[in-house]
Amino acid sequence: MDVSLYIAKRYLRSKSSNNAINFITIIALIGVVLGAASLFVVLSGFAGLKDFTLQFSTIVDPDLKAETTIGKTFSLTNTQQKQLDNIVDIALYSQVIEERVIIYSEGKNYLASIKGVDGNYNKISSIDAVIPHGSWLEQNTNQIVAGWGVSQNLSFGVLDYGKAVNIYVPKPGKGQITSTKNAFNTVNAINVGIFDINEKLNDTYVYAPISLAQKLLNYKTNQVSAIEFKLIENANEAAVKSQIQNILGNTITVKNRVQLNDALYKMLNSENLLIYLLLTLVSALLIFNVIGSIIMMILEKKSSLNTLFNLGVPVKHMRKIFFLQGSAITLIGCIVGLLLGFFIVLLQQTFGLVPITPTLAYPVSIKLENFVLVFLTISVLGIASSKISATRVTKKLVTEG
Repeated sequence: MDVSLYIAKRYLRSKSSNNAINFITIIALIGVVLGAASLFVVLSGFAGLKDFTLQFSTIVDPDLKAETTIGKTFSLTNTQQKQLDNIVDIALYSQVIEERVIIYSEGKNYLASIKGVDGNYNKISSIDAVIPHGSWLEQNTNQIVAGWGVSQNLSFGVLDYGKAVNIYVPKPGKGQITSTKNAFNTVNAINVGIFDINEKLNDTYVYAPISLAQKLLNYKTNQVSAIEFKLIENANEAAVKSQIQNILGNTITVKNRVQLNDALYKMLNSENLLIYLLLTLVSALLIFNVIGSIIMMILEKKSSLNTLFNLGVPVKHMRKIFFLQGSAITLIGCIVGLLLGFFIVLLQQTFGLVPITPTLAYPVSIKLENFVLVFLTISVLGIASSKISATRVTKKLVTEG
């Protein structure tokens, strides 16, 4: 057996004759445990918060979305439709028209966005699941489904025939407007449902049949703002993106869900990184107690080290003794801390001990990558601390004993 490893194990298991050193060692171990546990709990909290935030946007986000890079719309030819139909990994796709509009009801105007969708849209997204009042619209009608915020601002409900809902959009053209009557295209609509996703979408969107949007905007039958795709399970996303790109041309960009929520992902990831760095700094301060513990142990074992030196044990092997001891303290503390953190997160998942609101517990998520990240972070910090403290063993020190 390696002499350094054997002695390090003996030192780790045995108590020091100096109670102060025992106390400092316990404090160092507790510091490692708390550092690992707190880092894991906070990372799990941010993972849960990220999943909770993104689940609302992904309800209506498709697997892939094709948008034009030039202007607002593009034409989808019959040939292109047939080519898209032949892509095996595409389960369904929906043609979409989006435009800013003015909605008028009972003397109130509201600036919103109309989203004209075809019959496949509610099969691609989970929009049906977020309509607490009313139902989804039917194609080739003047029905709309408004966001909760839109309906509240304009004070209309579901199937409220007593309140007319008019949708306006400025007519394209040049020159001075001489009459407001001729300045806008308008359609009358009836709200058949109210969706509730998140505040931004609730305050922005009104869904309508694509035929209504085409009529309002004077669009041609094959003129669309975007195409949204649902892929089959285990589809090769990169390959499908490439195929769609080749069919639709270079003026079209194809985005996946991450790219559609690029700003949100960047914000959440930046916050996660910042908190991780701050907690790593705190953990480093806690773990540096290992340095004090090992240095105290070195000073206490000074006479023993002198004996080992006289027996021919090299200084580098004596350094290895305390390096292994410090590393062992770190690894044991890290594992205990991870188990403690896992238990705390599991309690939160099960019982919702920390609430955001009276009815909503703070979301947490247990992920394998967080176990790995915490273990590597704490291990690197602890091993670095052990390496620093082990360098205190010098030839001068051991020969003075």
